Amino acid sequence: MSQASTFFKQDGPLAEAMQGYQVRQQQVDLSVAIETAIEENAALVAEAGTGTGKTFAYAVPAMQSEQKVIISTGTKNLQEQLFRRDLPLVKTLINKQKDSALLKGRSNYLCLHRLKMHEVSNQGFDPDTLSEFKMVQKWSPGTQTGDMSDLKALKEDAKVLPLVTSTIDNCLGKDCSYYDDCYLIKARHKALLADVVVVNHHLFFADLALKEQGFGELIPNADCIIFDEAHLIPDIASEYFGKKFSTRQLSDQLTDLIKLQKLYAKDASQLGEFAEKCRYCIADLRMQFNLDPERGNWLSALKQSNIASQIDTLLENLNQVVKSGAIHEGRDKDIDTLIEKLDENAKRLNMFKDTQPKDVSLWYETSKYHLTINLTPLSIADQFQSVMGEREASWIFTSATLAVNGKFDHFQNLMGLGGAKTLCFDSPFNYQQQAMLCVPRYLPEPNHPDMKEALTKVAIQLIEAAKGRSFILFTSHYMMRMVSANVKEIIETTVLVQGDASKSALLDEYLSDSSSTLFATGAFWEGIDVKGDDLLCVMIDKLPFASPDDPLLKARLDDCARQGGKPFFDVQIPQAVISLKQGAGRLIRDANDKGVLVICDNRLVTKAYGSTFLASLPNMQKTRDLSKVNDFLSSIT
Repeated sequence: MSQASTFFKQDGPLAEAMQGYQVRQQQVDLSVAIETAIEENAALVAEAGTGTGKTFAYAVPAMQSEQKVIISTGTKNLQEQLFRRDLPLVKTLINKQKDSALLKGRSNYLCLHRLKMHEVSNQGFDPDTLSEFKMVQKWSPGTQTGDMSDLKALKEDAKVLPLVTSTIDNCLGKDCSYYDDCYLIKARHKALLADVVVVNHHLFFADLALKEQGFGELIPNADCIIFDEAHLIPDIASEYFGKKFSTRQLSDQLTDLIKLQKLYAKDASQLGEFAEKCRYCIADLRMQFNLDPERGNWLSALKQSNIASQIDTLLENLNQVVKSGAIHEGRDKDIDTLIEKLDENAKRLNMFKDTQPKDVSLWYETSKYHLTINLTPLSIADQFQSVMGEREASWIFTSATLAVNGKFDHFQNLMGLGGAKTLCFDSPFNYQQQAMLCVPRYLPEPNHPDMKEALTKVAIQLIEAAKGRSFILFTSHYMMRMVSANVKEIIETTVLVQGDASKSALLDEYLSDSSSTLFATGAFWEGIDVKGDDLLCVMIDKLPFASPDDPLLKARLDDCARQGGKPFFDVQIPQAVISLKQGAGRLIRDANDKGVLVICDNRLVTKAYGSTFLASLPNMQKTRDLSKVNDFLSSIT
């Protein structure tokens, strides 16, 4: 009998540690499969339905192995939960001597150099930022890790965070006078020595792309890499295997340069003047695009003379900053570092003037004040295969949503994992008893003008039947705002809307008010774990097809067609199925949960491809009659 299966026996170590423990055969089988893949240095792709217990399923063989293991999670929240709650329990039961480490990206750690720099000059801080800065100052002498998340009083989006943490652009590296005390370096050193290292996908792929000093030594030395929430990897990997130019990043560098010039190079006024001109150029460039944030094709934008001209003007002034900085080289380490990074940014921007790229998508995205230009590979399969080929290791990919109608072709093709073993473990939950799926009759087509009114009526009926305790999920912010506004006018119970507060604040408010309803979009489709009577109903407005106008998706669809594929069936449907599975997965989170899933899209039953979506969802009771939904909800409220 394998070590993993012994651990999960009814009289095994886990049963002794957890009250009410019951063996879940899916969890045992998944853990044994991962154990085997680790022993054989193989690649495994495994879908584990909600409730399988995949965290322990991979944590146990990871801790039992004598190899160095990297576990990469989809989010920092899951990373923290794994490191602080799940791994310590498993380590206690298997091997207390095993050393584990938590490693985050550099922006999560206090930078002593930047803290001291702003202590010298913080006159430009607004009152809120200054208050936050003083909070950091008071906290800094007592921290052992420098992890900013340990400062609980500081908001996740605090303005002070980029001022007291570093980026690869402003880090002085070994030239920093605080290098020996650097929290990031200490965290990386601990990770190098640890048996099990917990990272997140963004950090993992940033390391592959940038080969940052320190962490870059971890991955070649790992014998096993486990990806949890692996469905997120293709998009994240594409981001890091591509290239990006951001006016926000450039503006931050210029702001730092202006401040440093005034402090340490007062006689180099021309340097500050050129930097200020660049900041005006950035604002002028943003004004060439629509006022509302948008995405678009960069090559089409570059054909517009006003945009091309403004790019040239920005480059001219940026080059002047670099030349002026070279004259004063050696006067201040921070200024020298910034000039070097500004030069790199100028070269990167110049690269985006190339109008003949191959096998990539060139697209832009605007925010309220800034522009980001992206070069994204249409496929990362070859690059990721190369990464895997560079090291003899086992590669484990697991998630609750990887398969489409029981098949893994879509994920395998995206990642170049054609030779990997695939396994699909159904959820242990009894969905026939616990849940009902409804596709209401008599709804208009998804894009019909009457849909807003129809969604309002369905939402009100569900909210009243469930007495609140509902997630009303949308594929667009516009429809979410319209329908939530309508509902607020009609019902008296609390209606929470994404965007009115932070994600964590909204969730806290939802949980504290037993009659509240949450209206949300993509941010709440995954990574939210609400159990029991706190969530009895999930409504989804329509099938989550990505907009074909999205420039990156359009480029991938065109590429698929050029290669003889069927873009809608090969690209759009698999993406939408995985997204729908994520949204539907919010409903049943525990063996005792009950609830209804309502999908307001007739295409599930009128289109042939609807069967692919239905076959990919858990096997719930099915109905098209909302009165049966009311009866079901009445029986559980």
